[in-house]
Amino acid sequence: MNKAGSSGPDNALAIELAHLKKISLYRRRHLVDGPVQPETIIDGNRVLAFCSNDYLGLANDERLVSAARNGLDTYGLGAGSAHLVAGHTREHDKLEQELAEFTGRARALLFSTGYMANIGIASALLERGDAVFEDRWNHASLLDAGILSGAKFSRFRHADTSELSEKLSRANARRVLVMTDGVFSMDGDMAPLPALVKACEKNDAWLCVDDAHGIGVLGRGGRGSCEYYDLCAEDVPILMGTLGKAFGSFGAFVAGSETVIETLIQKARSYIYTTAPPPAVTVATRA
Repeated sequence: MNKAGSSGPDNALAIELAHLKKISLYRRRHLVDGPVQPETIIDGNRVLAFCSNDYLGLANDERLVSAARNGLDTYGLGAGSAHLVAGHTREHDKLEQELAEFTGRARALLFSTGYMANIGIASALLERGDAVFEDRWNHASLLDAGILSGAKFSRFRHADTSELSEKLSRANARRVLVMTDGVFSMDGDMAPLPALVKACEKNDAWLCVDDAHGIGVLGRGGRGSCEYYDLCAEDVPILMGTLGKAFGSFGAFVAGSETVIETLIQKARSYIYTTAPPPAVTVATRA
């Protein structure tokens, strides 16, 4: 028997961590003091922050903060359980209705995070024998969703609808899903959604758009990439948006048809088996 610490996982992992430091890929967390705002305190230093996703400055808006306080007085802190057990409050339900109306969809479904929403979409709608195609620059949550779905996973060159169309024409699958960011998080460019819609329609594929960075800041009414391109629910049947960026709150949602949302409720494990978002946060999001 080896002596504790002389070998085993700790030693092996320490070597990998040292390598990450050597090649400058080691991640470090910074300590933030105070609310999210342009000028903030990070690691004890007052700085001007350009890295926040709080695009509209709502995370520290007194109207939302006040709403959250009222929500705490009414509901307490946590939801207490999953939506399908006893965690789905009237505030959750009202927010889903308002998000559906806001995005022009029949229904919307709240998720605790955007990562969980994307995992839920792919896992609920796809299985072995299906196919999923994704832009190479997609967010990690979309890529992981496609890989974990069990469907045949394939990527196409960034914003290259010609390559996607070629791949779609050769797809031999029961069901085909195309997943893309609306606004790509690292470079800020937009997906060519009108061309993607045409490619999907031609090849009988479903289009899912993760508009985490478009909702709230694009389009005439802030409804995101779809509104910017004048696309409707029939063009983009599955829309994901997050609430922790332009909305200044926390969580995520998926908007779509009655059938799509009901399928997610019944089959999306990342929805079924997790605690609902805190009701007070939901009250603030509604505000």
